[in-house]
Amino acid sequence: MSERNSTPSPISGSASDNGDDRTDTDPTEDQLTDGLDLGFDGAEDILRSWRRGMRPDPDLTVSEWADDHRWLSSRASAEPGRYRTARTPYLREIMDALSPRHPAQRISFMKAAQVGATEAGNNWIGFVIHHAPGPMLAVLPTVEMAKRSSRGRLDPLIEDSPALKERVQPARSRDAGNSMLSKEFPGGILVLTGANSATGLRSMPARYIFLDEVDAYPASADEEGDPVTLAEARTTTFSHRRKVFMVSTPTIRGLSRIEREYEASDQRRFFVPCPHCGAMQWLQFERLRWDKGRPDSAAYHCEGCEQPIAEHHKTQMLEGGEWRPTAVAGDPHSIGFHLSALYSPLGWKSWAQIAQDWLTAQGSEETLRAARNTLLGETWVESGDAPEWQRLADRREAFGTQIPEGGLFLTAGVDVQKDRIEVDVWAWGRGLESWLIDHIVIPGGPDDPQCWDKLTALLGRTWAHSNGAVMPVAKLAIDTGYEAAAVYAWARAQGFEQVSPIKGLEGFNRATPVSGPTFVDATIGGRRLRRGARLWSIATATFKTETYRFLRLERPSDEDRALDLPDAPGTVHLPDWIDTEWLKQLVAEQLVTVRNKRGYAHPEWQKMRERNEALDCRVYARAAAWILGADRWDEATWRRLEEQAGVETRPPLAPAAVDSAAPEPDAPQPARAGTPTTPRRKRRAYTPNFMRD
Repeated sequence: MSERNSTPSPISGSASDNGDDRTDTDPTEDQLTDGLDLGFDGAEDILRSWRRGMRPDPDLTVSEWADDHRWLSSRASAEPGRYRTARTPYLREIMDALSPRHPAQRISFMKAAQVGATEAGNNWIGFVIHHAPGPMLAVLPTVEMAKRSSRGRLDPLIEDSPALKERVQPARSRDAGNSMLSKEFPGGILVLTGANSATGLRSMPARYIFLDEVDAYPASADEEGDPVTLAEARTTTFSHRRKVFMVSTPTIRGLSRIEREYEASDQRRFFVPCPHCGAMQWLQFERLRWDKGRPDSAAYHCEGCEQPIAEHHKTQMLEGGEWRPTAVAGDPHSIGFHLSALYSPLGWKSWAQIAQDWLTAQGSEETLRAARNTLLGETWVESGDAPEWQRLADRREAFGTQIPEGGLFLTAGVDVQKDRIEVDVWAWGRGLESWLIDHIVIPGGPDDPQCWDKLTALLGRTWAHSNGAVMPVAKLAIDTGYEAAAVYAWARAQGFEQVSPIKGLEGFNRATPVSGPTFVDATIGGRRLRRGARLWSIATATFKTETYRFLRLERPSDEDRALDLPDAPGTVHLPDWIDTEWLKQLVAEQLVTVRNKRGYAHPEWQKMRERNEALDCRVYARAAAWILGADRWDEATWRRLEEQAGVETRPPLAPAAVDSAAPEPDAPQPARAGTPTTPRRKRRAYTPNFMRD
């Protein structure tokens, strides 16, 4: 139900064309200029600008503007042509809350993927350009995404809507004020930027702010603070006239920005009538039911009469729907909306597709999290229970060689302590399957030059692969949390191709768990060097959560092993030589829920025991794999690595061939922690392509 002024605003054709949408009670231009002397050059231009500034905001809603003026381009929409709010009735009240006459100042929309939220924001942009000009800031997760949005969405919005095309000059014209990230129009300007750019966020005062996909924003913009806080600070001078529209698909419970905003609002839900009994209800996933193994039979069951509702009733239900608040907001000017994919119009996401997607997601926390976020528009509750170290001890394996066949490259994680440096070397394969192949403790600490010499020697060391090759460490990530100056000096001396200094960041960062590198000042030999080190920032909480999830993966059954079936992606293999102290360090932390001073709950990793170096080194080695690009390699890259390592993609060995594949009598024995054993036969050196570039 719209809360705007119910007074109709008749708009004549000529007024609509030139943006002069006045009601009968608005002052005329003659009244505004009555008694003013027009007897000097330029007076008419001054008065024209003055009249435009004095005229009240139009009594027109964003949804009415969209229906009258918005045209969807085939470049940016699956349904090109005139925009129709009736296609997505649930967006009407959200858009109307963005209209100048609506009292709301903060509007949050927590929603499933692909329900039309971004187009509602684009309609607001068009309305501002045409009818309520002023400074406007649109923020996307990154500057690159802002550029893509400008090309793919805003340019078609302006080009295909005549009312906007005449107000925003083409980018190719001289001094047009229209660039990739800036659109000038009479009375205002639209600036697009990324949440990763502190400069863009503080570029200007803004009356209107559109924050899109806020849960994908980085934790900090160029280390200057929360991007949402920085953006909202731009609206201070506009007081009660400001509008902030925050939109996102949610992510993790307690860390989700959009969930926090929604819970602080009046928490509106879209109630629709049952076509059988008329009972008003908001759609819940638990009431979508289907026959076992037949997601195509999905139907929604009314909570009033329990009758199944076929999907062809959805259009009628959406037309009769209305938003109802379910809570009392602490701020009366803050309203919030929540919507799941169950409301998607016919022809978009069907109930049968939702059921199928949910069934497909079963069996994997990663896919279940994505389904909960994108289908239900709800946050995911991370499971931070530490695996039992005894269970990990029972799963230790005897590797035939230092690096089993699936290992394709090595990374090292280095933790610097006061009296020692600890190093864990991990081998990585497809699907981020990993093997711990060495654990090294270098005594002495950062004040001892010999300690750094031994760490340097580690960069030239190699480990034996099962195929007869030897591998060096492709990337070493070293923490700068203790004695950063000494770490920077050593890293510079080795070169940043093989060594990456890192700094851990608090909290989760789903947009990108690793950011950088950034150039930071370093003190080398007592001399301060500006931009002397390249520092990577890592969201340690994200990698700890992933590590625990991988450690909880079920191991293959005896029947699966008999068939030589591969382990699940992400499986962590621990060698039989690792001791119980190391295992206890690996599971030394727990994800707990804490509340800040404002009462907001958020998950936080906390130590359950004092020593946790094994977990830290694992996180650093995992970050090194990310920096190398392992999370972004395509199939061709993985195949090249397999070819270089001599690992062929082949079907499982037949039982009769197992004996012939046994290792030769003079093959090296499994190596223990420390310096690798010297092989009896000459081995070829294996250097991945990314180390040669």
